[in-house]
Amino acid sequence: MNTNLLQSKHPADIADQLSALDMKSRNISFLMLSSELKSDVFAYFSSAIQQEIIKSLGDKENAELLNDIDPDDLTAIFDSFPDDLIKRSINLLYNQEKETALNLIGYPKDSIARLMTPLYVQAKPDWTIEHVLNHIKVHGKKAETLTYIYIVDDKNKLIDDIKIGEILMAERDTCLYDLLDFNFLSITTTTSIEDSFHIFEKYDRSSMPITTESGVLVGIVTLDDILDKIKERDTEDIQKFGGVEGLDLSYTQTPWFELVRKRAGWLVLLFIGEMLTASAMSYFDGEIEKAVVLALFVPLIISSGGNSGSQAASLIIRAMALKELKMKDVWYVMRKEIFSGLLLGFILGIIGFFRILIWQKTGIYDYGIYWGSIAIAVATSLLFVVLWGTLSGSLIPFLLRKIGLDPAAASAPFVATLVDVTGLVLYFSIAAAFLNGKLL
Repeated sequence: MNTNLLQSKHPADIADQLSALDMKSRNISFLMLSSELKSDVFAYFSSAIQQEIIKSLGDKENAELLNDIDPDDLTAIFDSFPDDLIKRSINLLYNQEKETALNLIGYPKDSIARLMTPLYVQAKPDWTIEHVLNHIKVHGKKAETLTYIYIVDDKNKLIDDIKIGEILMAERDTCLYDLLDFNFLSITTTTSIEDSFHIFEKYDRSSMPITTESGVLVGIVTLDDILDKIKERDTEDIQKFGGVEGLDLSYTQTPWFELVRKRAGWLVLLFIGEMLTASAMSYFDGEIEKAVVLALFVPLIISSGGNSGSQAASLIIRAMALKELKMKDVWYVMRKEIFSGLLLGFILGIIGFFRILIWQKTGIYDYGIYWGSIAIAVATSLLFVVLWGTLSGSLIPFLLRKIGLDPAAASAPFVATLVDVTGLVLYFSIAAAFLNGKLL
């Protein structure tokens, strides 16, 4: 592989190209990269390849590599490493880098502090613009971003932030204090990553300072770091909603046995749940034996209820993720979904009624002399099953959040299975009420 040509590319493209090689070729090509480029490319590798490279390199090469990686990237890398590899890697860091990594890892896993970097430019309010510019020339190369310069007091408390453009436009002898308005935004270290994302989104910021509860500036976080985490979260939620445990690696990198293991748990649980459907049908075997025609509409009834429940669950889970709905909104959601479920059930019920009517009148199928009662029973069942499915799908995420579980666990298969069983009970109970003394 042409190393000179490779090194002229973006680190992400280099990582993609090296990832396609076999392990030996990849490691050799990686070692031939410049020291600075190695650390940039390494951050774009998958966790599996990162661990493979760390294990294949000697302590000297690993020390050079790890100490050149930005602290926030290093923390993200350690998040996916096994404990023994974290211990080995941290021991290879220089004292300052080791202290920074340990501090970052010490914060709660879902806190914004886990994504912050100490690589930023700060200044004192009594500095002149010339002093600030000279300071930027010395320390700006290592900074994650130079969009803002952060102003701190003698105790390192954040008192303001200034856009770099304001500094560049000011006269060199101007005192920095004259540019301050003491109106700034910051995020505390313990704020969750999800809440922090909404702060970024609300104020349209590309970077934000991170402070302790007492206001001491400890780092900054850039929007791209948060977006990476949000992407991981959304991917896991989508997998959970499909009835799969969250994958630790991408689909293409997950071994087939691990893929089966992640899917088997939910499938077994859902299979056991669906066994209750068979039990429910056996309970009504007398009604089915007397009126076999009722069995024709079982797939129609349970699929309509399951689909309406999955729709409602999807909408509520997404609204929760976007902070549009909170626990206090459960009664609002219930009222809204009752009306929605009734209308949706009415629409499907009308379609179901006319389906039986048309089939009967055109001779496509003969439902017997009581076809009108059957049509009303099916239409009424659709109304109540869809209403029940809509209510179940919308309220289960609230229930899961109430007991401390991820609302995304209210997967579409889970909601559909629940509505299948209860929908059958509703269907046969309603059918018995309309057909009692006729077919039953």
